[in-house]
Amino acid sequence: MLRIYNSLTGRKEELQPIRPGEIGMYVCGDTVYDFCHIGHARSKVAFDVVRRYLQWRGYRVRFVRNITDIDDKIIRRAAELGEPIEAFTARFIEAMHADYDRLGILRPDAEPRATQHVGGMIALTAALVDKGHAYVAPNGDVMYSVASFAPYGRLSGKRLADLRAGARVGVDEAKRDPLDFVLWKRAKPGEPAWESPWGPGRPGWHIECSAMSHELLGTHFDIHGGGLDLQFPHHENEIAQSCAASGDRFANLWMHNGFVNVDDEKMSKSLGNFFTIRAVLDSGHLRHPEVLRFFLMSSHYRGPINYSLEQVEQADAALGRLYTALREAVPPDSAAAAAALAELEATGGEGEATGRFREAMDDDFNTPEALAVLQSLASDLNRAGASGDAATRARLAAELRRLGNVLGVLTLSPAEWFRLRIGAEDQGLPAAAVEALIEARREARRNKDFRRSDQIRDQLAAAGVILEDKPGGVTQWRYR
Repeated sequence: MLRIYNSLTGRKEELQPIRPGEIGMYVCGDTVYDFCHIGHARSKVAFDVVRRYLQWRGYRVRFVRNITDIDDKIIRRAAELGEPIEAFTARFIEAMHADYDRLGILRPDAEPRATQHVGGMIALTAALVDKGHAYVAPNGDVMYSVASFAPYGRLSGKRLADLRAGARVGVDEAKRDPLDFVLWKRAKPGEPAWESPWGPGRPGWHIECSAMSHELLGTHFDIHGGGLDLQFPHHENEIAQSCAASGDRFANLWMHNGFVNVDDEKMSKSLGNFFTIRAVLDSGHLRHPEVLRFFLMSSHYRGPINYSLEQVEQADAALGRLYTALREAVPPDSAAAAAALAELEATGGEGEATGRFREAMDDDFNTPEALAVLQSLASDLNRAGASGDAATRARLAAELRRLGNVLGVLTLSPAEWFRLRIGAEDQGLPAAAVEALIEARREARRNKDFRRSDQIRDQLAAAGVILEDKPGGVTQWRYR
């Protein structure tokens, strides 16, 4: 039984799809005015894992993640750079895709952009006006009336009286209530605008996700996700406007991932501890993007995670232990490995380790426990290597790789893992040169020219290459 923590009810609930065997899932995406940071990575990896696991469990998942390509920040930044808004957002969308691809984050089934769905936002706003949940303010903006929706605050646990008590007086005289929020903004000179029943303007931020999720998943779907920072007011406002307009339930389950701290402090540009994904991946501290992905899964998605170089190095070492266990197993292209994989597929992969993995992930996607299962499986694989049982090694290796792939790791061959290091190609000889020298050393040993063999080993060691001679004349290598 797969149970998910529902932010709306504050408890874990059994996943009960609206349509048997199918899951409709909407995750709030990015506002594309800058490069993505590790906070974005945390959220996108978390929900990528959810999607991958649901698919592994046999569900047909329709995964929708939006792009906000029009808002105040975008307009301001594009103007500062003297760049057309379309070109500006296209540049950062391309960068976003590149960063997420490197982290192994699957592309969504649908990736709607706000500017492509303005018609739906106008229609949704008009429906809210017609039903008395929205009004045209004196300044021409269309505002949502929070007081018209009795359940407002249920998701965030906030009370209207408390929110009003903390509201700043006179912030916006156009509002009937300080808590009301904008659905449609009257156009200002020089800003992009679309025609509407209320004159030229553009949509407010909150209406975007409601309109796009309605169009692509319907007014009632299974899972809505996003960062904890979106719970209020964005997701609260989504519920209010969606349910008021359609009379439907909107999303059954609400999932929110926790924040990223940097060296035990909240990540922010003002503190100077703000890191983009590409800066981290290209820093030379990571062997491969899988390390960052592994690190982000090492804490439960709902809790905070502390980013530090020490924590990342620990993730590198832990992931390296998995690859080391795979390296010591039978070659993945061998007959024994193929037979073991076929056996796993035929039985559904339900070995003892797979059962524990499923139990961990069925408990609100507990990736720390799932990773512990992988480490235990690697230990079993190492013990099987010591006993020389090739069939057991092949089965364990196939199971380890298969479960790792569910989480989006162990996608490389062990040889690739031990040779790659991002931003550090100059640490040793190129791989082709290393292979050539190893072959020359192998030839020298066949000719019993051990002096030449030792010279080559010393040459490689000086270049930072470590050799490991295995039975059968096989030599494995890695950069120090």
